[in-house]
Order: sequence, then C-alpha cells, then structure tokens
Amino acid sequence: MSPTNVTAPPARGFFKRRRALLLASVFGLALTGLSVGQIIIPNISPPAFAQISTDRPANQYSFADVVERVRPAVVSVKVKVDESPTTMYFGGQGSEGGNEDLPPNIERFMRRFFGDRPGGVPRNRGRVMGQGSGFLISPDGYLVTNNHVVEKASEVDVVTDDGKTYTAKVIGTDPRTDVALLKIEGRKDFPWVKLAGDSPRVGDWVLAVGNPFGLGGTVTAGIVSARGRDIGAAGTDDFLQIDAAVNRGNSGGPTFNLAGEVIGVNTAIVSPSGGSVGIAFAIPSETVTRVVASLKETGTVTRGYLGVNIQPITPEIADGLGLKEPRGALVSDVQPDTPAAKAGIHAGDAVLSVNNEAVKDARDLSRRISLLQPGANVKLALIRDGKERTVEVNLGKLPDQRADRPSERGGKSGGTDLSGLGLSLAPAPSMGAGREGVVVTEVDPSGPAAERGLKSGDVILEAGGKLVTNPADVRDALSAARKDGKSVILLRVKGEDGNRFVTLPVGQG
Repeated sequence: MSPTNVTAPPARGFFKRRRALLLASVFGLALTGLSVGQIIIPNISPPAFAQISTDRPANQYSFADVVERVRPAVVSVKVKVDESPTTMYFGGQGSEGGNEDLPPNIERFMRRFFGDRPGGVPRNRGRVMGQGSGFLISPDGYLVTNNHVVEKASEVDVVTDDGKTYTAKVIGTDPRTDVALLKIEGRKDFPWVKLAGDSPRVGDWVLAVGNPFGLGGTVTAGIVSARGRDIGAAGTDDFLQIDAAVNRGNSGGPTFNLAGEVIGVNTAIVSPSGGSVGIAFAIPSETVTRVVASLKETGTVTRGYLGVNIQPITPEIADGLGLKEPRGALVSDVQPDTPAAKAGIHAGDAVLSVNNEAVKDARDLSRRISLLQPGANVKLALIRDGKERTVEVNLGKLPDQRADRPSERGGKSGGTDLSGLGLSLAPAPSMGAGREGVVVTEVDPSGPAAERGLKSGDVILEAGGKLVTNPADVRDALSAARKDGKSVILLRVKGEDGNRFVTLPVGQG
C-alpha cells in the first residue's frame, strides 16, 4: 500500500500543544471575564448595617433653626473685681472665699457649681477675673445675667456673638433671686430675645446657650425635668430643673424653649465633680420678668413682709390643729413690732389663704407675700384653737438681711425624765438656757422625741398651745391631750435654727 494513500494519525506532540493552547485560551477568557466583572459590574451591596436610612431630611429633628435665631443675643460676661483681704466673690467661672449676701444653702450650690477658685482665670495685681453668660432683652442694650456673676465687680465687659466687646453698667441686682440687670450704651440695634410669658411643662424640650469654660457660644439640649424646686434661696424658691448640660461659665445664660423664648436663667447645678451630671437649675422667666421690671424702674426689688417664721404642716401637725388634711403654713414664731404682731397673729396660727387664694404650704405663703408690695393690705384666713378667723395685715418692707436670733443653750445634764417620750427636761432658767420654757437636757436617740427632731439643748416654749415654765406643765399638757382624744400634741420649740413646732405622741409618757 502506497504511503501517499494512507492518512497518518497526528503526531502525539501536536495534540498536546493544541490542547494546551485551547485550555490556555479558555483559562485566559475566564481570567479576563473575572477581571472585567470586578471593574464594570455596578451596585455592589455594602454590609447590611450601612443600609440603615430613612426618607426624612437630615435636619427634620434639628435645633439648628432655633439656635441660629437666638444665639446672636447671647453674650459672654467678663468681670474684674478689685480683691482685698475681705473680698468675698462668686464669679461666673470660679469662686473665692464665700458670699455673705447669699443664703447658706444657695452658697453651697454655688460652690458646687464654680469650685473653690476662679477656674483657669489668672490673678493679676490683686484683681480677680471671672466669666459668665448673659442675654440681651432689648435692642437698646439691656441684658440679664446672674447677680453672683457681677456682684462686687469693678468692671464688666460684654462680648457679643460677633466678637465685639462692650463695657456694661450694672443697673441693679437682686441677691434673693440671683438676677442682675446690665446696660450697654451706644447702640439701638442689638439682637435680643423675649422672656417667655407661659410656664414650660415638665418634659418640654429646652436649649441652654452660654459660655462654658470661656469657650464662647455653646449650645446644649435637654428637657424640663421638674418645676418648683427648692434650693434654699431664702424661701422664695421656684426653680426649674433641667437636664441640659450646664457647666462653669454657663451661669447667667438663658434656657430657651423651641419657640426661641427664654424660659429661665441658668443659676446653679448639682455636681460632685464641678461638671455637669444632668441636674441644673434655672430661675423661671416669670420671676425674671418681675425682677427686671423693678430693677429697671428703681434699681432695687422691694417685697412684702409679714414678720413671722413659718413651717410646713405635716399630717401629724394637721391632726393636732384639727385640720382634715395638711395644708397651709404654720406660724412658729412672730417677730416683735412687725406687721404680723400688730395684726394680732400668734405662734401656732395656721395660715390657710391669702386674699381668698388657698395657701398650699409654707413656701407658697412665702412666695405669695414676697410678690406683694410693701404697704399692701392683705386678708389672711387662719385656724386658731380649731376655729377659723380672718385678719387684715398691712405689709411692711422685707429687710435686706434678717439676723437670726441665736438660741440660748444649756450645757448641763439632769432634769425630769419623760422616758416614754425619750427625753429629759429641766426649767430653762436653772440650766442657763434663757428665761422662758423648759430645756431638753437629754434625748434617747431611739425614742419618739429623737425621731421628731428634738435635740439636747432645745427649749420647749409651749405645749398644746400653752406656755410652759417647768416639766410638770409638759406632763399636764400631755394628759389634757389624751383626755381630749388627741393622738399627738404640738410643742413650740426654740432651737439653733429658730423656733419651730414639733409633734409628740400623747399615748406615752
């Protein structure tokens, strides 16, 4: 057979090369496809957590619009005080010594708020410098801050939001509410904000704007946490509590509602460390409005004055007075030659209303009287000896400072034992504890007397509405109360904090 008519099989090496070329082509196409796919395939899905979003615009829940409107009216207040060995000063960003014009409780709040020295502010040639906040309330330059920010200041400078500095004059201050009114001269076009006419509700959003740590306009947000807080400011307390972050230098700055109105002036915080823990107090706008109006007109604030010491009426005291429920305020002492004394008000009277408006408690009575002007005639509804009566009082002017009368205390032990009540008594004169009443010489710490706050050295002046001169008078009063079916007896007691009423159970002793 001719070799030319026979088809020879392909060489083995040829097939190997062809297969290799084919595999290489396929593999190359696969690689190319993978590479192209990585480059041109769109919409690669990101991790699931990055897909969280809403259809709402980013600024729907923002406070930015309110802040833009109000911040130009908020200022930084810088004060200089000429220091002397007796200078006592509370500045907006620090404190030195104490303050003889502030009530002790609010002074302690200020110490917590501002620390013990001007924070980060240098001394220079006998001058103390401090910083606080404030806000303009009229286009002609009236502005509000705290009394303790500008008190005893020799110079006050105000820095506005646009960085301009002005010298301000102190028009007047009111230590009792910690409000001060200042005035910048020379302009009639300042941006200003309005004091709110309506009280906020607990839970309302608020914005605090101020100058914390001297950093300039800073905004924090929170809610109204509570109303009517008492922080010890001479019986006229009605502070707002907010949880917006307030720090050193915020003092005197405004707290706004979402309408851009000032609902309060920041004045103090509770803080173990000096920084914000979410408990701040603001003077309500209604108080600020009244005080500013008086300061603007006369430079001072005058308040009505009764001339009594009062205390709350507890359920036990209400029972002793014959009241169905605890309400009103109990007169624990009447100062001599005061409007109350001239009107015939007695210790032990319970004040139930002022000008036919019910009195809730002792603080409510203090606020109502302080809001009235000296010389005003007021009608007080009282309970005395279980009977209602009405007295008319012509109010006096509240003194700037009322000196507490120091209580006279005996240091000797001994006396008549009332073991059932957990106390021993002796005539006050025999113990060197004054000329009136009986002195408590010893108190059992686990007895009823101690539970109700009686302490060694207290002087019992009255028991059951009658003056006492010896321990037997107290025993007789207890016996009379038991015969009348009463469960407690009222004692009028003179202690280190003044006069007060204390209840004791009559079933023992």
